[in-house]
Amino acid sequence: MVGRRADGYHELHTLMVPLTVGDTLDIAPAPGLSLRVEGADLPADGRNLVYRAARAYLDAAGVTQGAAITLHKRLPLASGLGGGSSDAATTLLALARLYPCGVDLPALALTLGADVPFFLPGGAALASGVGEVLQPVDLPPVPLVLLNPGVEVSAADAYRWLAGRFTSPLDLEALLAALASGEPVPYFNALQPEVVRRHPPIAGALAALQGAGLHSPLMSGSGSTCFALARSEAQAQEAARQLAARFPGWWVAAASTRSQAPRG
Repeated sequence: MVGRRADGYHELHTLMVPLTVGDTLDIAPAPGLSLRVEGADLPADGRNLVYRAARAYLDAAGVTQGAAITLHKRLPLASGLGGGSSDAATTLLALARLYPCGVDLPALALTLGADVPFFLPGGAALASGVGEVLQPVDLPPVPLVLLNPGVEVSAADAYRWLAGRFTSPLDLEALLAALASGEPVPYFNALQPEVVRRHPPIAGALAALQGAGLHSPLMSGSGSTCFALARSEAQAQEAARQLAARFPGWWVAAASTRSQAPRG
């Protein structure tokens, strides 16, 4: 977080990376628009970002038909992983295939959320502005483990708690060099200190990842999910197994960065 704009939004400088874990969506043509949610107690109407994305695309495209959508929620809620934004972007992409109409998807995505455009092209990107200015980054597959201590963190609260404590931009060159060499990665999360101070279980998750033999633990986004890097996929799988046994009430997953975002 490098500053705050006159319109109240925060000026970002952050590395965003799609992962090999996420929610899934089933989308099929239908006479009207409907949404069903499995795996979480979420609204299935205009309060849901997937529904709003679908409605926005159908209206922008002037389509009289609709879609029957089922969201299989696999990521924890309010966890800093961009699950809702990814689901919204995937909905836009799927409907653009079903009903091609030349809609400006990035512009439409931005009306739904600052980080929704990131999930359209796929691949890692250095994000600036409010998250909509994307510079592609060539990032190799990196195995990692995700750990969520069962705490929901409001992104609005996390930004409010930042209270003007801004940071310098990421040193992308040093970050990529560390990833290539397997050394500890010099990244940071400006939101992490205040979120952790208010939610101590997140500190426990960071310590648990480090204790499992992983390196460079960090909170993802506005929290509460944390991640740490592994030397290999086998190490990530074993660490995830150990953490799941140690913290049966927490969400844990072995994953890796991916060159393309999921498409449904």
